[in-house]
Amino acid sequence: MKKHRGIFLKNTQEIAVMREANRIAANILNEVGCLVAPGVTTWELEEKAIELCAAFDVIPAFKGYLGFPYALCCSVNEEIVHGFPSKRELLEGDIVSIDFGVKFQGFYGDTARTFPVGSISEGAAHLLEVTLDSLKLGIEQAVPGNDLYDVSRAVQERVEAQGFSVIKRFVGHGIGRMLHEKPEVPNFVPKNSSRLPLKPGMVIAIEPMVAIGTDQVEILSDGWTAVTKDRSLSAHFEHSVAITKDGPFILSQM
Repeated sequence: MKKHRGIFLKNTQEIAVMREANRIAANILNEVGCLVAPGVTTWELEEKAIELCAAFDVIPAFKGYLGFPYALCCSVNEEIVHGFPSKRELLEGDIVSIDFGVKFQGFYGDTARTFPVGSISEGAAHLLEVTLDSLKLGIEQAVPGNDLYDVSRAVQERVEAQGFSVIKRFVGHGIGRMLHEKPEVPNFVPKNSSRLPLKPGMVIAIEPMVAIGTDQVEILSDGWTAVTKDRSLSAHFEHSVAITKDGPFILSQM
């Protein structure tokens, strides 16, 4: 596998395996998402994900990773990311962000979506719409010759134009034989950032995390669950994307 500035460049065969890993991850996430409803516990979602990993003969990527104990990250309302599945029942009007990955034939797939629980408020629906739209705009910039921070800028501008905040503590990442590879993919343009031209063969996970209120983060006592400091709602969407000579190829679609 070739490298460019410490970033692994995948060949056509490797991207094909990653497409399958991400397709499986997307299908499992979709099936888990179909269960989201008032009265369902996030533990039931975890159990479904484990069951489907066995059915697809893949390894849940997050379980045991750096000590994380579960297959899913289930983050409800003000929880941004890394929330633990539990016996907590989802309530009408909640939103739940589910981050999920698998390992398949030595490569990782990674994707995330925020799901409405029943009927949600206009404000929550707008948050989901803007976060997903910012992901789409970021992906559009993932073309050879563009700079990595063109992706970041597209996300940040869409989010901040709506008066929302980009969470800066957590970023996207390269992905491949490791779950987290170079480069980091921030959802904002860092100060004093140097250019990093995008090249065919790069595969990056773009994952805007957006809050209605502050971008400040607090980590709960479990050592993992990240919440907005002002407890405002947060949403999270993610796709793994290959940079190709023909433009961005979204791997994590069904």
